[in-house]
Amino acid sequence: MFLETDYHIQKLFLRLSKSKFRSSFRLGKKEREYLRDKGFSVIEQHACDFIKERLGQTYPKNDGKQTPMRNHPVFVAQHATATCCRKCLEKWHGIKKGQKLTQEQIDYVVSVIMYWLENSKNK
Repeated sequence: MFLETDYHIQKLFLRLSKSKFRSSFRLGKKEREYLRDKGFSVIEQHACDFIKERLGQTYPKNDGKQTPMRNHPVFVAQHATATCCRKCLEKWHGIKKGQKLTQEQIDYVVSVIMYWLENSKNK
């Protein structure tokens, strides 16, 4: 399941909006300023690096606890979009646990995160 169409994006974000937990996330002042100062291209690279390092392996270290709740816009977006751990990736995005993420899957996860950052009510 990958972001191939606007329909898929709308359907995913509609499901996320119905989750009290997922829909409660907002960027704090510090994260908004960091996003504004660094710009989307730098933040997108951070997202790619974080996903590869923290979720990309077959069995990520501290899976389920590896993503902080704040202090970087990507971390907040990961919790808002259920891209914070392999369990959430499997439940919300259909990306199976126990397999190394492919580049296509990494690109998908990053695109979900960036979509949330670009379209959320955080600005």
